[in-house]
Amino acid sequence: MAGAATLEQTSTSPPAQLLMRHEWTEPMSCDVAAGEAALFSARSPDKLTDNEDSAAVIPVDETSGVLVVADGLGGERAGHEASALAVRTLVDAVRSAPIEGDPNRLRPAILDGIETANRLILDMGIGAATTIAVVEINEGHARPYHVGDSMILVVGGLGKVKLLTISHAPVAMAVEAGLLDEAEAMLHDERHVVSNVVGSSDMRIEIGTRLKLAPRDTIVLASDGLTDNLHLSEIIERIRKGKLTKSMETLVAAADQRMQTPQPECPHKPDDLTVIAYRRSRAKPQARA
Repeated sequence: MAGAATLEQTSTSPPAQLLMRHEWTEPMSCDVAAGEAALFSARSPDKLTDNEDSAAVIPVDETSGVLVVADGLGGERAGHEASALAVRTLVDAVRSAPIEGDPNRLRPAILDGIETANRLILDMGIGAATTIAVVEINEGHARPYHVGDSMILVVGGLGKVKLLTISHAPVAMAVEAGLLDEAEAMLHDERHVVSNVVGSSDMRIEIGTRLKLAPRDTIVLASDGLTDNLHLSEIIERIRKGKLTKSMETLVAAADQRMQTPQPECPHKPDDLTVIAYRRSRAKPQARA
């Protein structure tokens, strides 16, 4: 529904949860890939126009699924259209993948979905672009894919970082090279410049290795509304423990407070904020009848 907050489900079973132009004031929860996902998405507190982020949780079968967050760029119309198109295209591609068989079966579907979205966004011809962060979950393993500066994080129950994507942005590359520290990067004048996007003729997809998940590991995908307002240590401390939806509430409340109330020496950047967090369940899923 144009111009309104929407929570949509696809008509296929199991349903995919899609968030587009969304304004969801509390985290919602759904089952996926033998675990639980918590979702949150809201527009920037300093604007009245649409949320330019989009996201989806896509169950495939009892033990596999796909998580995706996209952060639209290029202004209101271009931003939300690009992110929504990228997410819908990825949902369609994943739905076309074989349900049974090879544990790597989702990889070609995800790559095809991102590449198709890139072509379709370029064909729009309105200067649209989007970041995209995707995690494939399959039989207790996770594999990340990303374009741009939306974050993918895997953290253990004790706070150990098991995976963290490097943003496709000059400032992030400077941090990785040791030229800037995290605090300097969050206050840098060019921290919002992104060097790789969906909607570019030279887009590249970064694919991570397959990672085995421990029972209390938490996966986080987030637009830069989170990482521009909270330090990594603050994100980890809030999301790593406790009931997932309560942890998400604490996390997004802290980010919202930073956006709304500037404080000395603290990061502050009002922006659309979208987060998906996932944890495996302790119990094994029941076998199909």
